[in-house]
Amino acid sequence: MSTRSRIEWTEHTWNPVTGCTKVSAGCKHCYAEVMARRLKAMGTPGYENGFKINLRPERLDDPIRKSKPTVYFVNSMSDLFHPKVPDSFIGQVFDTMCRADWHTYQVLTKRPERMASYLRGASIPDHIWVGTSVENRRHGVPRIPHLQAIDARTRFISAEPLLEDLGELDLGGIAWVIVGGESGHGARPMKPEWAESIQRQCDAADVSFFFKQWGTFGEDGVRRSKKANGRVLAGREWDGMPVDVAVL
Repeated sequence: MSTRSRIEWTEHTWNPVTGCTKVSAGCKHCYAEVMARRLKAMGTPGYENGFKINLRPERLDDPIRKSKPTVYFVNSMSDLFHPKVPDSFIGQVFDTMCRADWHTYQVLTKRPERMASYLRGASIPDHIWVGTSVENRRHGVPRIPHLQAIDARTRFISAEPLLEDLGELDLGGIAWVIVGGESGHGARPMKPEWAESIQRQCDAADVSFFFKQWGTFGEDGVRRSKKANGRVLAGREWDGMPVDVAVL
């Protein structure tokens, strides 16, 4: 079943796949891995293998059974384009998204090269958004051209956790950028100027900007047990969305 999300930029999570493996610096303190281990320890069905890739075909029809239009973050506990997820299963996930077209789907991957290859020649319906994670210059920024190659109305970037100044970005064809700092054990601080640079670039390129959180470290660089002014950047909150979809 889908789960009501505490992520500020979505409504529900839908996980037809669980589990993943690390590919870049942004994966170092993966929240999904920590949660999967916790769920395994609790004996939660579907997490018997912890964070190993696990296809969940019994969840494929979950969005079809929900009649109220919803914004779904697809695979918050995995990556749909992980090499161990077969093309045939990816096709079933996209088939569900196309059939249940009254919902909006946010498909985020750290493997946009496979996503671009899989979707080559396809025109993505407007209710399916495709995105990639861009946490640093070495691993993240090179993913952007793969995303831009996909024929979709809404392409988005998740710069979370933002680990350094990304420099000048090519935002051509990008509709939305999410920025956030890292939370949890071992969290790495995010400097205000890194986030502010992205916000200014989004403003100049007419790209919607969403500031999700500071994370464990506040704007002043001080570690906190609780978030203080968690969503305030440069004196205000930023809730930009790419289209008129209400996230409640």
